[in-house]
Amino acid sequence: MSDEDPWKGWYQQDQPPRADATQDMTISSRMPPPGGGPSDDAPRRAWPQQPPPSSSRSPYGGSGQGGSGNGGSGYGGSGYGGSGYGGNGQAGYTAAPPRSAPPGRGGRRWRFWGQPGRHGRRIALVIGVVVLAIIVAVGGTYFWVNGKLNRDVTLPATTNTSAGTNWLIAGDDSRTGLTRSQQDALHLGDEGADASDSLMLLHMGTGKPVLISIPRDSYVDIPGHGDDKINAALSIGGPPLLIQTVENLTGLKIDHYMGIGFEGLAGVVNNVGGVRICLPAALTDANSGVHLKAGCQNLNGTEAVAFARDRDSFATSDLQREQDQRAFLSALLSKATSPGVYLNPFVSLPFASTAASSISVDKGASLWDLVQAALALRKPETTTVPIANASYETSAGDSVELDQAQALELFNAIKAGKPVPSSLLSGTKVG
Repeated sequence: MSDEDPWKGWYQQDQPPRADATQDMTISSRMPPPGGGPSDDAPRRAWPQQPPPSSSRSPYGGSGQGGSGNGGSGYGGSGYGGSGYGGNGQAGYTAAPPRSAPPGRGGRRWRFWGQPGRHGRRIALVIGVVVLAIIVAVGGTYFWVNGKLNRDVTLPATTNTSAGTNWLIAGDDSRTGLTRSQQDALHLGDEGADASDSLMLLHMGTGKPVLISIPRDSYVDIPGHGDDKINAALSIGGPPLLIQTVENLTGLKIDHYMGIGFEGLAGVVNNVGGVRICLPAALTDANSGVHLKAGCQNLNGTEAVAFARDRDSFATSDLQREQDQRAFLSALLSKATSPGVYLNPFVSLPFASTAASSISVDKGASLWDLVQAALALRKPETTTVPIANASYETSAGDSVELDQAQALELFNAIKAGKPVPSSLLSGTKVG
């Protein structure tokens, strides 16, 4: 190839003039001992020449001056990884920096959301302890409250069957256990007959819950005692006879029973922080002791009992009171199951304790059953058993005659787990 070859530069580097054409341009593959070059008898291999820098610097901060001289070899300067040795006045070979460790090897390993392993394990341990403490606290509270329930009601034997779950909820007018001053504070007046002042049937588990009021003066057959007002069943034979009477009337199976008195109701309301009720008009009645203004307001325990007992303020008497009782019960349980109550232990624990000790339930009921009933009572469909005559004269006095055909249609729908016909849902409107 001629000296004028235009492509020479790209495949062959320019070489500096050599002092001796026969100079050996190979170096030993072994590192020489300090202070000397490679031995004469060491294996030799060709080493590519680089343009001569004035000096070479170690990647770790050390530097060394390459050997110089015509054919001489000098050992490169100082420092770890310093310049190597070389001849003919050119810098020696510089060692490459060490390769970084592959990912996942060496260094600090990161775990648990970007935290170093040990720190992350500590965080996970703390979280685990907190979660365990919450589980223990909730479980302990559940068993504590569950143990306070008054399971003193025996459900009577029955051959009735029905879909879903049916609760019979009774508010009695018993003054048992109340002092005279407590009765006066609650405006309870004369001694009651230990009868059911309020009677409701809650059906749940087959769709939207349904809450049905049974008029306290409904004239029905009380098993073994002939025809009488239905509220007399509680005073004659206690909860078991009342349950049996309702089962005979409706054809339904009563799965659970819940009863509460006046003092228990007042205590529950106070512990939950009151119940908000909106009234279309002011209520004032000497018999019940109610004295409430029109509009929305928060009722305390005493006011709530007076509101739930008031019937003399209305032309329809008990029939309007039943609607007010349904509205009040729904408002109470909506408040009790709100986050502001159950997430606040200073409110939820006193409320749960008072509620559990103030009510009577059947022997098969658990706290979980009551929680499910409370959730169902927040926004159920509501109605009253259809009435044929609200002023029915009987041997028991002024009574309520039920509409047998419509009542049968209502109860048959519940028994079969079917939606209640809309024509039978009268709804709830506060007096």
